[in-house]
Amino acid sequence: MKYLMLKHYRGGPTPGFRGDPMDRWTPDEVDAHMQFMRDFADKLKATGEFVDAQALSPEGTFVRYDGPGRPPVTDGPFAETKDLIAGWMAIDVDSHDRALELAGELSAAPGAGGEPIYEWLELRPFLEMPPVMTD
Repeated sequence: MKYLMLKHYRGGPTPGFRGDPMDRWTPDEVDAHMQFMRDFADKLKATGEFVDAQALSPEGTFVRYDGPGRPPVTDGPFAETKDLIAGWMAIDVDSHDRALELAGELSAAPGAGGEPIYEWLELRPFLEMPPVMTD
C-alpha cells in the first residue's frame, strides 16, 4: 500500500505545531531538521518502505486551461500560505497502521531548540484503481 505523507508549512485540523515556523529557526536548527528527514528516509530505504521525497518551495503559480487558443490563466484564486505543501514523502508499507506509525514518527522532527515540532502531516493513500461509475 502506497501513501503520501504531506508536510504543510503550518496548520492542521487543530493547533499542534510547536514553535516558530522554519524561516525563524537558526541555521543549525534547520540543518538538524533536514538531517532528521534524511535519516528518516535512510531508515525507510533500509526497510524497503521508501518510495520518494521532496521539499517544496513556498512559491508557486496556479495554472488552469482557459480554452483553445488562449493562454493559461495564472492568477488567483490563491491558497492561503498555511495550506501550501512544504514537501512530501511517498512510502510503500504493508498496512494503514504502519503508515500511521511512520507519519507519527515523522511528526516528531526537531524544530527550534531541537524540540519535536509535533507537526500535522496529511496521510493520503495512493489511488490503486479508478473509481467504478454506476448509473
